[in-house]
Amino acid sequence: MAGLFPEIEPYDAGHLDVGDGNSVYWETCGNPEGKPAVVVHGGPGSGCTPMHRRFFDPALYRIVLFDQRGSGRSTPHAGDFESSLEHNTTDHLVQDVEALRSHLAIDRWLVFGNSWGSTLGLVYGQRHPERVSEFVLLAVTTTDREEIRWLYHGAGRLYPEAWERFHAGAGVSGQEDDLVAAYCRLLNSPDPVVREQAAAEWCRWEDALVSGSEPNPRYEDPRFRMGFARIVTHYFDNGAWLEPRQIVRNAHRLHGVPAVLIHGQFDQTAPLTTARELADVWSDSELVVVEAGHLADDPAMAKAAVNASNRFAR
Repeated sequence: MAGLFPEIEPYDAGHLDVGDGNSVYWETCGNPEGKPAVVVHGGPGSGCTPMHRRFFDPALYRIVLFDQRGSGRSTPHAGDFESSLEHNTTDHLVQDVEALRSHLAIDRWLVFGNSWGSTLGLVYGQRHPERVSEFVLLAVTTTDREEIRWLYHGAGRLYPEAWERFHAGAGVSGQEDDLVAAYCRLLNSPDPVVREQAAAEWCRWEDALVSGSEPNPRYEDPRFRMGFARIVTHYFDNGAWLEPRQIVRNAHRLHGVPAVLIHGQFDQTAPLTTARELADVWSDSELVVVEAGHLADDPAMAKAAVNASNRFAR
């Protein structure tokens, strides 16, 4: 992909036991002596991809990727219905990031996150600001209840036909019913047919939200589809266990930590309002608005992210 660094393979990888029966997959790429950077993937529940390795100059960075609990190569996988999500919360993920930093003997690292990854990266940074050297955040979200409501109700005005199907798939009658809660119930049904249909409809709406993009081929994998839908609904039904406007209210905790916030002007999944609001109260941040949508692999988004990582490498 134009603008990104060439494909690379990890020089080290493993699984970290983080307790509660969970094992988190991690890998390191690039220069073992380089500037540490950790990639916090989106979703929640999408897992890392090889593309995430390519936002950094491999000669200058020690690039750390990991799959959040229940996703990717971490175990147990949320796509397996018998796996419990009881010990899979925002607090658990923040603890996992810090455990991984300690495991890899890293003092401070750049935190790179996109979409949900920006939310988790910000919560981590606000709890452990002394461990973050810089932020590069794409498609900035804070996973506030208002943002969640927009995703599964308000955005239906943009794609009415797709939303009507999404609404019908939830099995509720009223326009004001909480569709996230409804799908969360369906995805925890003892009937596998009900669960599989709910996962398919959830991911179909996710595709519709990313206007103009090709359908996500990862949704064709039943196990990925189920795991992703289970984790997203689990997190969003609980408001990601965050207080209203928590991240914006706690922006002062990031004083002195430089950041580049990159957002697509045409992002209909995460409207620009949130990124602007955060930039207004975080004096050490710079907001870069590009002609793009929500996806990190959009050429304009990728170029801006690489420019930011190159700047901080120096």
